[in-house]
Amino acid sequence: MTNLLEKAFEHASRLPPEQQDALAKLLLDEIEADSAWDVTFAKSPTVLASLASEALQEKNSGGACPLVPDEL
Repeated sequence: MTNLLEKAFEHASRLPPEQQDALAKLLLDEIEADSAWDVTFAKSPTVLASLASEALQEKNSGGACPLVPDEL
């Protein structure tokens, strides 16, 4: 375990039990979500490569434009 994670757990251990449980659930959910994405990406590397290639071609041909979140 890294020093930073140890420090975070040390601070979290001083929180009230309800906040500790909420933090634990958040952390576990995040880890599970990351694992799910890893599995999904591992199952479809050719699809991802194809999508990346298509995006690069579109960008290089001038068909892509910058994403401006405020304009969505």
